[in-house]
Amino acid sequence: MTVHGIDRIKNTIPHRGEILLVDRVADVVPGTRLTAYKAISGNEPCYAPLGQDAAPADYAYPTSLVIESWAQSAVLLSVWENPNPDVLAGKVELAGSIGEAVIGERAYPGDVLEHRVRLVKSVDETAILAGETLAGGREVLRIGSFVVALRDVTELLPAPDRALLSV
Repeated sequence: MTVHGIDRIKNTIPHRGEILLVDRVADVVPGTRLTAYKAISGNEPCYAPLGQDAAPADYAYPTSLVIESWAQSAVLLSVWENPNPDVLAGKVELAGSIGEAVIGERAYPGDVLEHRVRLVKSVDETAILAGETLAGGREVLRIGSFVVALRDVTELLPAPDRALLSV
């Protein structure tokens, strides 16, 4: 099994800095499945506001970040064979709907999130994916469906201001 590190991830999706929530990819079968990992550290930006008197439960990794990390893994699978890190040109990945999401147990610093993603269906430049996230064998998240669509970046630009054109 080939393990792909942060360099391959950054050359596949445009996320950078604190918003990049995937550390490595393993067991990738393009067009079929992917397993990615995110190590949770006590130094995560989400923990910065916590004071010395924070309770252990306060260190539960935010569910929104678990979902975002899983979604980045899903996008990685959907574009693995055709990466485009330049979001100012070419195609851009758009996250659509998430369906049948089930939140399980919480994850904490020291846990490693294991995101398992499966391609359910692909039509043209739209993919439907599903999967789960585990931490130490505990189910943290299950996603029944997640839609990712590739669109030309020019389709996302604002339309010209028609009021100025008519003057």
